[in-house]
Amino acid sequence: MLDFWGNRTKSCLCLILLFAVLLGFYSNVFSLIPRRQTEKSQSSPEAHHVQGRRESLTLSEGDGHLDSCRIPEVPRLLYPKAQLLKPLRVDVLVMTPWFAPVVWDGTFDSALLDVQFRNTTIGLTVFAIKKYVVFLRLFLETAEKYFMVGHKVIYYVFTDRPADVPQIALQDGRQVVVLHVGNYRRWQDISMHRMEMISNFSRRRFLREVDYLVCLYVDMKFSDHVGVEILAPLFGTLHPGFYAADRQSFTYERRPLSRAYIPRDEGDFYYAGGFFGGSVPEVYRLTTACHQAMTADQAQGIEAVWHDESHLNRYLLSHKPSKVLSPEYLWDEQMLQRPPLLRKLRYVAVPMNHTEIRSR
Repeated sequence: MLDFWGNRTKSCLCLILLFAVLLGFYSNVFSLIPRRQTEKSQSSPEAHHVQGRRESLTLSEGDGHLDSCRIPEVPRLLYPKAQLLKPLRVDVLVMTPWFAPVVWDGTFDSALLDVQFRNTTIGLTVFAIKKYVVFLRLFLETAEKYFMVGHKVIYYVFTDRPADVPQIALQDGRQVVVLHVGNYRRWQDISMHRMEMISNFSRRRFLREVDYLVCLYVDMKFSDHVGVEILAPLFGTLHPGFYAADRQSFTYERRPLSRAYIPRDEGDFYYAGGFFGGSVPEVYRLTTACHQAMTADQAQGIEAVWHDESHLNRYLLSHKPSKVLSPEYLWDEQMLQRPPLLRKLRYVAVPMNHTEIRSR
């Protein structure tokens, strides 16, 4: 009897062990089937097409230009070491609450940045419509002296008077491209259609020709270094009239009906319409959004208080710039007294008769 039960117990144990082995084997086999199917499907031409399309979508839908995400290799350079316990500026804000640097004199090393951006091409857009073409010569001559010196630059001049664009000597690797556009009766219309034209040309050619765009007013001149320290996926410039003001004093669009509307309890800074930019894809998104918002306003019979500048401020409130330029980069010596914190004036207004220029 004991032998019977002992033999039966051994037989049961053997069956259980055999069942466990077979279960493990078949589970491994079945687990391989979908994996092989996946590998087979991925090796098919259709899978490669889908995978390539997905990768291209990921790249094209990024937050900035591909070059702005690339970490360049820096060769051996001699430059002062940053002192962690000795900030370069303590008299001004050098970092926004969202960790975007605020660019002031003394907060960057031009030589180091020039190496980092050595293979970069910068596009500069400027509008010289109607009589504003008279500012072009001084603008371009001072740009050649101070703007992105040593780097490749394309000046995109939007004008209705191509024959009046002056011929000036340019550094190697730099060129002027004249874009013939129509004009508008009111200067406000010219200002607002600027966003539309930058958007259109970004899609049609800027994306293929340059890495970054800098969008400026033409009735200005460069008076000191403006270099690659300004470049970022998206940047705006503090308006010289409001850099020290509280948000309730900003001249945002306050009418809720407008797409540029900003309530009085919101706002970071007041950005100037005369100096903004970034990577071409980001500038395309900005200008397209502003143009669409202005079109929607026009359909409602409303015009923002400061036109494209109002819509620029609305956009930069919702899409925080990755770099903010101090008022060094936009100043009016005729209207504002220079404070001690401004060590340099890099881009300044040219005195003019606004009524005469805008009416012709």
